Amino acid sequence: MSTHIESTTEVSAQITGRPLSLSDLVAALGAQKAVPALEQVFEWLENAEISDKELEPYVGFKEGNYWRHRVCRNEFAEMLVLCWRPGHRTPIHDHNGSHGVVRVHDGVMWETNFAFDEEKGLCYKSGQERSRGDVTGADVPDIHQLGNPEVSGKDLITIHIYAPPLGVLKTYKVGSPEIDLYIPDDSAA
Repeated sequence: MSTHIESTTEVSAQITGRPLSLSDLVAALGAQKAVPALEQVFEWLENAEISDKELEPYVGFKEGNYWRHRVCRNEFAEMLVLCWRPGHRTPIHDHNGSHGVVRVHDGVMWETNFAFDEEKGLCYKSGQERSRGDVTGADVPDIHQLGNPEVSGKDLITIHIYAPPLGVLKTYKVGSPEIDLYIPDDSAA
């Protein structure tokens, strides 16, 4: 389920004495010896201040679908930057055993949450609009869809951390009990 998580431990930014940069996040992920807890990942992104200049190597758009740019990945976690044109959205999916946290860097993100019922199939649960600086977390299990609303008229850039790294995701259709498999595409095509 998608959850707004309040920080419960010492703030990572207090350890460094400043907000976390992109390189600080990469270092934190690289130092992991186990899968970081959802609360820890949420805290990192909540206390991050990532500049446009830091993100520049990971920003690029393509027509037809959002673009995933991998920042870093190890056996315990991965960080991605997703770039969305208006109207781009994910399939309705879960993270198949991974938890994830998303920070809106620029633009407006719509997050729609669903519940799966064995008899009825997939049912709408709730929706939320997220703006620049907002952070949202997805625990296990979670079924949701993220996207840049067509009406935004503006590009969207989001920063994602998944722990453990994503593999094959399960995808769903509203009103259907059918579950399909989806492999995220990090290619530039």
